[in-house]
Amino acid sequence: MVASGMVAQPKPRMTVDEFLTWADGQPGRFELVDGEVFAMSPERVRHAEVKAATYLALRSALKQAKSACYALPDGISVRVDQDTVFEPDALVYCGMRADPDATEITDPVIVVEVQSPSTRSVDSGLRLTRYFSLESVIHYLIVDPVKRLVIHHRRAQGGLIETRMATHETLDLTPPGLRLPVPELFADRASDDDGA
Repeated sequence: MVASGMVAQPKPRMTVDEFLTWADGQPGRFELVDGEVFAMSPERVRHAEVKAATYLALRSALKQAKSACYALPDGISVRVDQDTVFEPDALVYCGMRADPDATEITDPVIVVEVQSPSTRSVDSGLRLTRYFSLESVIHYLIVDPVKRLVIHHRRAQGGLIETRMATHETLDLTPPGLRLPVPELFADRASDDDGA
């Protein structure tokens, strides 16, 4: 399967374990989808700024909640099955602190993807279904840096996924009990745009 925004690399099919060994030390960033290696597209400044602001907002919310959970920025892998591993733009996991040499988190509670023009359909389709195949995932946030909008997918009772969109609200991310003010994700960009 070739996902929009990803470029297949000429490598044989791999498992996640084989991929993680191969990817260690490779130049560039990659993901594995159904055994195929895909190079990740270069980022735009807007995407990088919103991604950084999202990570910092999650970290701040964790500190305010005095939570026993941890936020991580991009660069950490999330294995969704034996042939697919994603690298979300930010994540939160709870419990014991991860080994400092770990390259993947096995039980994220919150995963975040910041949309780019090339990943829009992948984030709302493939990643949505695959992230929620993990029992630990309660919240999946898709952040649109252009529309300054967050699409919050939340695992509900009975296997349902509830979806809401927020622009100025504070999201309730329970569990683990975080309050995430949506405007904070776009604050740096907004102040620059206002001064232009």
